[in-house]
Amino acid sequence: MKILVLGSGLIGPASAYNAMSDPDVSHVTLCDINQQQLDTAQAKLSGMEGGEKLSTARLDVSDQAATAKLMAEHDAVVGALDRPAIGLGIRAAAAAGVPLVDLLWPFEKEGAELKQLVEAAGSLVIVGCGVEPGLTEIMARYLAEKLDRIDELHIKCGGIPEKPTPPLGYKIVFGGRRLPLWEGDAHVVENGKLKAVPRYSAAHTVHFPGVGECEAWNEEFFPWLMDLKALNGLKHGTQMTVRWPGYAQKASVLWELDLVRTKPIDVDGVQVAPKALLDALLYPHVKMEEEDRDITCFRVEAMGEKKGRPRQYKVEMVDRYDEELGFTSMARTTGFTGAIVARMAARGELEAKGLFNPEQIIAGPLFERL
Repeated sequence: MKILVLGSGLIGPASAYNAMSDPDVSHVTLCDINQQQLDTAQAKLSGMEGGEKLSTARLDVSDQAATAKLMAEHDAVVGALDRPAIGLGIRAAAAAGVPLVDLLWPFEKEGAELKQLVEAAGSLVIVGCGVEPGLTEIMARYLAEKLDRIDELHIKCGGIPEKPTPPLGYKIVFGGRRLPLWEGDAHVVENGKLKAVPRYSAAHTVHFPGVGECEAWNEEFFPWLMDLKALNGLKHGTQMTVRWPGYAQKASVLWELDLVRTKPIDVDGVQVAPKALLDALLYPHVKMEEEDRDITCFRVEAMGEKKGRPRQYKVEMVDRYDEELGFTSMARTTGFTGAIVARMAARGELEAKGLFNPEQIIAGPLFERL
């Protein structure tokens, strides 16, 4: 089995390692447009288990012909790309007829076109297959299917630095240079319907074992979850982000001041996107340094009825930086998940064709396999 990994930033090398360490995998190719980043990743991975299986290749996914050609030489692809490039990866995978598992989603405006393209090609693409999105939604379906009737679903997830530092008490634990601050309202499920609420609202204290006091606040309940048969009839639902206490208040100020807007505004005759400026100003303070360590936490709770009685199920995870291998927790929980599902696709264990979110197909025996 040959696995291709697109992107050698913070997450991609973890996917490559996870694939390399599988005895069923004979070769792993790690790609990036940035040769220096590739060299750094290769130096790190070459001495690890399965390091002899690794090769690297400089690749620009905007070169669709070259990308599809390389994909066709592999049995499955893991996408660990920046969001603007995800659509390019999906298009190339459809042209190559090779299954692709991406850790994030493409832009919403591309969704319908890409779905049609993948279906026409008769190939398989799974998007949003990391930790969040990914594991948390897979766990949500798993818990919902244990109930006879589901009334409430609550998902909390976040990656945080082990030691919070000013100004936000946060570091960008998933890579890249952009803060995960979004414009627009959040959404919750209230009385069975999606309802817009202010982002960063309903902030409250949550505790995780061995971590201590954190906070969670409203982010975005993924509306397609309500299409799952196991979640039919859901009355109340939330998806919340976890950070150290105080983050929501600071983020709310930036949000209310429109500093997370992506539409450019005129500043003395120059068009400037407020979010781009904010990211540039804050990045030196929020980038992960070599000495930084991170923690990933999630909690999924489903409440409803089982055999005529009230029942509540909960799945909880706390994962920490891997000191032995030098992988961040976010890289492990995100990158390993994508790499495992990609190998399931390569083995033919996933019979679906088309573009899916992982929770739509990873259930039952496939859940146990994952």
